[in-house]
Amino acid sequence: MTTDIDNQTRIEIEAAAFRALREHLMVKRTDVQNIDMMNLAGFCRNCLSRWYQEAANAHGIDMTKDEAREIYYGMPYESWKDVNQSPASQEQQAAFTAAYEANVVPLKAE
Repeated sequence: MTTDIDNQTRIEIEAAAFRALREHLMVKRTDVQNIDMMNLAGFCRNCLSRWYQEAANAHGIDMTKDEAREIYYGMPYESWKDVNQSPASQEQQAAFTAAYEANVVPLKAE
């Protein structure tokens, strides 16, 4: 394993990996529903936009949830959702509630 990467290069590599993930989810796999991602992986595109917002806020940048979503989605979230997301079934919604409580709510309590 390479351990001699300087901090700036590590940051640039991590940023490139994030951009590749965003591109994959936003361009190549728009068919994957946010609710299915959350139910299976414990995070979704909205989580990624929230993490972006939290990182901006930690750096003193005042950013709202809607602003972060628009940056992440490349358009207002409702517009992207209208084009790419389908209504969730009752089973998906029930699984989402459990996944949200297990993966998001505890993070806010810390």
